[in-house]
Parts: sequence; C-alpha cells; structure tokens
Amino acid sequence: MTAPTDNLRINGERLWDSLMDMAKIGPGLRGGNNRQTLTDADAEGRSLFKTWCEAAGMSVGVDKMGTMFATRPGTDPTALPVYMGSHLDTQPTGGKYDGVLGVLAALEAVRTMNDLGIRTKHPIVVTNWANEEGARFAPAMLASGVFAGELTLDYAYGRKDPEGKTYGEELRRIGWLGDEEVGARKMHAYFEYHIEQGPILEAEEKQIGVVTHCQGLWWLEVTLTGKEAHTGSTPMNMRVNAGLAMSRIIEMVQAVAMEHQPGAVGGVGQVFFTPNSRNVLPGKVVFTIDIRSPDLDKLNGMRAQIEEQAPVIAAALGVGCAIEAVGHFDPVTFDPKLVTSVRTAAERLGYSHMDIISGAGHDACWTAKVAPTTMIMCPCVDGLSHNEDETITPEWAAAGADVLLHAVLETAEIAD
Repeated sequence: MTAPTDNLRINGERLWDSLMDMAKIGPGLRGGNNRQTLTDADAEGRSLFKTWCEAAGMSVGVDKMGTMFATRPGTDPTALPVYMGSHLDTQPTGGKYDGVLGVLAALEAVRTMNDLGIRTKHPIVVTNWANEEGARFAPAMLASGVFAGELTLDYAYGRKDPEGKTYGEELRRIGWLGDEEVGARKMHAYFEYHIEQGPILEAEEKQIGVVTHCQGLWWLEVTLTGKEAHTGSTPMNMRVNAGLAMSRIIEMVQAVAMEHQPGAVGGVGQVFFTPNSRNVLPGKVVFTIDIRSPDLDKLNGMRAQIEEQAPVIAAALGVGCAIEAVGHFDPVTFDPKLVTSVRTAAERLGYSHMDIISGAGHDACWTAKVAPTTMIMCPCVDGLSHNEDETITPEWAAAGADVLLHAVLETAEIAD
C-alpha cells in the first residue's frame, strides 16, 4: 500500500469558499444557519451539493431515506468503496460548520485527487446523511440508523415534527425521496470529519482530534399531564402544575448526572408547554432528557434512576407522567486500524494531535455497526456548537481535511 507524501495538501481556500457558499442557504438570524432537515432550505443545500459533486466527476445516488451518495470510481470494480462524509442539515439556531465541514471537506478531498490525477483502487463515496441533527424529527442520526439496520424505514417515515408533519411526507414534498434500498450499500471503511463541539482541542492547543470512542446516549421524552388553570385565581394548594413537575425532574436529572461523575452528562434542551400562555398553568408539558456516557453501565444506570424517580416526583404533585425512549445508541469504540491511520496521517503532516472521545453523537456511531469506522475532529472556538456563534478558523478546517485526505488515500489504496 502506497502512503501519500507529506507535501500532499487540500486546497484550503477552496474548502473555505465552499463552506461560505453553503452557509448562504438557510441563513440564521445572527450569522449561523437554520437549514433543518427536509425543509426548503435543506432541499436547496442538497441541490448545490449535488451540482458540486457532478462537477467533480461523481455520480450521485439517493436512498429511500434521502441520504445522498456521490461516487468517484476506483480502478478495481470489485473493491468495496471507502466512504467519507457527515451531514448538511442544521439545528434551528445552528452554526456554519457542524456536519457541513465533514461533507465539504470530503468533497474537497475528491477535488484535490482530481487536481493531482490521483486514482485509487477502491471507489470513494462522499455522503450527506439525512436528518443527523434530529432537531425536527427525533431521533438524531435517523437515516444512518436505518442504514445500519437499527431502525426501520416505516418507523422513520412515521416520525413527526412539532407541527405533526411526518418524515415520509416531507421527504416526498421536497423531492429528495430516492429509490435506493437503505443499507444496501456495503462499505470498506467510513471516515467522518467533524468539529469537536467541545473545548478540549482548543484548550490543549491541538490541531487534530484522533477520535477513539464515542459516548453512548439515551433520549427520554417525558410527557407530563396536569390541569390547565388560571395562574392568578387558582390557589397554590389546588394546582396540578405540570410545569412545576418538569422543573423538579430537571433538578433530579442534574443530580443523577453529578452522582455518576466522572464521565457522565445529563440535561434538558427541548420543552413544549401547552397551551403556552402567560396566565395559564400548563395542562401538558413535553420535554426530552439527554443523558450520555462512554461507560455503558453508567449510561443505563442513569436511565433506570431517572425512569424510577420521575413518576414519583410527578405523582407527588398529582401530575401524570409517561416516558418514551426516542433515541439511543451504546458507546462506540472506533476501528483501531483506521484510528492509527488518522494518527499516522497527522504525524506525517506535522500537525499537533491528541486522542479524544466524542461527547456528541454522529452518523459514525451507526456506521460503526456495519463497517470499520473512525472520526477526525477539528477544534472550535470556546467549544461552542449548536449555536449561531459557532466558529472555526480556515487553518483548522484545512488541517483536518489534509488528515482526512491522507487517511482515506491510504485506506482506498493509491493506484499505480
């Protein structure tokens, strides 16, 4: 196997220009992006990506979940492809780089191969996974979960957004329902490049995160049923306050996570009040508890404790409580050979690096179930992500893309 030379680099300026061009689609309110999955903005971003891929000589396929696969042929038609990618969908108040960096850096790697006339034995596929964020349709990593056989297509199509629209309906509406069977593609390997979404790399002054593991998670959707009542004229001792029950459960989640330190986190990021009026106590509250840990016993222990205590807290206030698990994956150990390839590439290129565990979930967590998988991470300023102020530098973006290029070429085998 021929290793790339240490002077092989992507075009950092072209990569940055692509990031900025994609960021024009689905602009946020203050510099970020709102390009939620299966919206018109998502469709527009997909179209631009497809145009770029075809201009780079790739053919683009789409599966029945709406995931896009852009293929660069290899010299051996029998060799399984090496995949790389991430996602183009964003949070409602998302940044310009979360997910997008991994997709467009993969495209830039292919453009660089084209520029230099590099051919590989294995085909190379650039992937845009659908609905990674789960902001509109829970759970996150929905399409890759179906791809890995962990979720069914019918389940995915039936997922509803807060307005009651289903995933299947919206996929058809925006015109990105593909005909490929989900999961029919086979992978030789999968690489995902992503911003860290945490503060460690910047604090340690490292350019590259060599991702060895990913935390497992549970998303628990809690529905509390109280009684709508006037906030001014209902005596305190006669209230059935679903909002109060929620606040006490959130405090309990905080305590449970702290009891399981180190290496455990928990919190609540999404809440829906009904009727959500200033002077009406909520009759119904729906919120999602997010708990994570790289330790499976801790993760499942936290879930059990929360599911035991939440109904007790609610019952003390006369409030009904139902809990549904709407997202889950176990902690992931990435492929040691691919991890070594990433680490070696960083060393070959002279980039500072460190091993790191991903605190966030990624499509790589599901692909690891069906193929050798690993990740590369890029620092982000103050560790800020899922926020319009999310920031990276062009130099950071290019460094990780260089490592991606080298690791992928080594795995796909440069043809003589």
